Amino acid sequence: MGTVKCIGILTSGGDAPGMNAAIRAVTRAAIYNGLQVKGIYRGYKGLVTGEIKEFKSQNVSNIIQLGGTILKTARCKEFTTPEGRQLAYDNMKKEGIDALVVIGGDGSLTGARIFAQEFDIPCIGLPGTIDNDLYGTDTTIGYDTALNTILDAVDKIRDTATSHERLFFVEVMGRDAGFLALNGAIASGAEAAIIPEFSTEVDQLEEFIKNGFRKSKNSSIVLVAESELTGGAMHYAERVKNEYPQYDVRVTILGHLQRGGSPTAHDRILASRLGAAAIDAIMEDQRNVMIGIEHDEIVYVPFSKAIKNDKPIKKDLVNVLKELSI
Repeated sequence: MGTVKCIGILTSGGDAPGMNAAIRAVTRAAIYNGLQVKGIYRGYKGLVTGEIKEFKSQNVSNIIQLGGTILKTARCKEFTTPEGRQLAYDNMKKEGIDALVVIGGDGSLTGARIFAQEFDIPCIGLPGTIDNDLYGTDTTIGYDTALNTILDAVDKIRDTATSHERLFFVEVMGRDAGFLALNGAIASGAEAAIIPEFSTEVDQLEEFIKNGFRKSKNSSIVLVAESELTGGAMHYAERVKNEYPQYDVRVTILGHLQRGGSPTAHDRILASRLGAAAIDAIMEDQRNVMIGIEHDEIVYVPFSKAIKNDKPIKKDLVNVLKELSI
């Protein structure tokens, strides 16, 4: 192992359920391996402003069940500049931090990659995002919990949709990725999912309205990813009102509801495994890798791959939804 004696840990970007479980795992695995740990508050902003505190085992007691992140998260314009990153590096050196563990999504890992290259610091990333859009890992921290939140909401919406014989468009998160919308639709028995990977054309709208309002059904639910490519739920509701005025249309936008809540067992276990593996990676002198999970095995994915490559949607999932929504 190199000269790493002290690691810094931060959460960045959008919060995701399970981030606290990851903070706990990284902290305790580091201490177990004889390393000192420092918690960096408010993401890269805390690195720039020096909002850093030493973490002992008790600092992460009783947090595994909490949503959000005890380290907080914030946007940081300064860190996008060389001057800001220099300040961040100076604060790291002042605090004696030799390596960095970053928990976050695409943007957070991009920041870590640039920082690592500029100052030759070992940086390890953990995939923390409800969107599940990072390449090289089967699932990301927070995705399972968000999916279950969507499921709970859609189950409740279906009760009112059926009672009133309505068509509901439910907007879910996933700006550039349709994983939440597609798998949420399969799990909740929705009639269709509109996702950025396959921007829906007029005939597809017609197709699922015809399928949804056959004699066997008196209500329909369509999940829409909140992407610019799809136009969101309001866009589709307007189209139906104009093109199919005979249908009673309603829209529900789940918004930040999907980010909150106590993490599921799956997310707690995933975050714990990935957090412990981050320390293993540091002990093995790894750098600039994201810790992922593929086929239930821990994998190291270079930042360049995790960030640059788009994670593909499985075509067979689209077919499953189509077949089961008749």
